[in-house]
Amino acid sequence: MRRPDEMVDNAAEALAANLARGHTRRSFLGRVGVAILAVMGGSAVAAAVRPDEAEGFHFCGHVWTTGSCPSPYTLPRIDRQGFPLRPRDARPIDNLGRLVDVEGYPVNEKGVRLTGPDGDLLERGPRTRLCEDWVPEAYRVDAVTQGSWYRCCSGQVRKLVDCCSTSTKRVNGDKALTGYCYRGRRVFCVMYYDTGLPC
Repeated sequence: MRRPDEMVDNAAEALAANLARGHTRRSFLGRVGVAILAVMGGSAVAAAVRPDEAEGFHFCGHVWTTGSCPSPYTLPRIDRQGFPLRPRDARPIDNLGRLVDVEGYPVNEKGVRLTGPDGDLLERGPRTRLCEDWVPEAYRVDAVTQGSWYRCCSGQVRKLVDCCSTSTKRVNGDKALTGYCYRGRRVFCVMYYDTGLPC
């Protein structure tokens, strides 16, 4: 009969082999991390960081270091002009995170204008570019969209964008990095634009 510690060792080896079989190094490491978190923090923690959804603990294509630019949602998705979009479906939103129509009025999911408690239609809310407008107001720094790079995310090309500033500190509060910025600027925060082009 095998000792309990031998059974644990064999089970661990079998688990590792099973995880490694047929997966890339990245997905293997992600699954191992989820397994460790599940043991340490329960299934709720593991579910919160599944490899397919975690987006590198930030968002797909951008892993670590510089934080997201301020936005109505956690993920800083933008349109071509740098205005905020709802991350899950790319619908335009105002600075409060409300869906807006082409004229900028708040609407519901069906596109019908929203009314206030008094029954009157709501006025336009502010809708500002995340880098050029929101960052300077929130952090009192100059900011301009400069650098970008591309990654394949969820089957489409994603453009990752640096919001650059002359500030020596970034949104994280620590030392700013040069990244893809130029003319003496450094990365203050990051955003992304989904192109819709397949990859």
